[in-house]
Amino acid sequence: MTVQGRSASGYSAWRLIADELRREIFDGSLLPSAKLPTEGALAERFGVHRNTVRQAVAALASEDLVRSRRGSGTFVVEHSVIVHRIGLRTRLSDSLGRRGSAVSGRLLESRTVPVPPTEVDEQLRLEGRPALLLESARSVDGVTISRGTHWFDAERVTGIDEHFARTGSMTAALRAVGIEDYLRAHTTVGARIASGAESSDMALPMGTVVLVVHALDALPDGTPLQAGITRFRADRVELDVEHPDAGAGMLDGAGPAAEDYAS
Repeated sequence: MTVQGRSASGYSAWRLIADELRREIFDGSLLPSAKLPTEGALAERFGVHRNTVRQAVAALASEDLVRSRRGSGTFVVEHSVIVHRIGLRTRLSDSLGRRGSAVSGRLLESRTVPVPPTEVDEQLRLEGRPALLLESARSVDGVTISRGTHWFDAERVTGIDEHFARTGSMTAALRAVGIEDYLRAHTTVGARIASGAESSDMALPMGTVVLVVHALDALPDGTPLQAGITRFRADRVELDVEHPDAGAGMLDGAGPAAEDYAS
């Protein structure tokens, strides 16, 4: 594989090399504790200057995928990919099982929006009522893996922002405002390059791919509850989407866009 300085799309050579090595790490071609080839060997393999290889390896090191040992070389670090299951009841803590206690959330912003976007108004059936917007980030073992945008009917969840800021759990915050259960009504998944703000919030190198989950959650009686978008680190999270027939069409006419609100 020969990589030029910059691809036709403008994607830098070091990012292409980092992507290739990252794939090899996650597909098992480069196992944990394996030593990476030398800079010279990688430069020859990809047909680039050693400085370009150095940038690619530095990007992987910033993601805690490799670590340099003075005098010994650069080695693959033990890592794990989170398989997040999205079904009728979607909770990141459930997907992690015994590691569920390692999940933490933080509130980045909350505000009431008197006139929310039309799409949000229609999905939540607000009929002109104000919406509550929450921006959040979620971490596992101290590594930020997602960035979320949450929309609610402001009248239904009074005080939820304070409860989420205190508990770091959307499920716990909903329970605190009297909502004991909620179900996933709709999910769509895509992928794209992270924006500058998302890269900053999740400490990602520029050019990193994120999985984008649009979803809609509802109360058991079908009343829309929350809508938004979650962006997951594609290098740390795999999505296993399983929607039982019981969840399909729960909200008649509801469109995409809500959030994979993991709690």
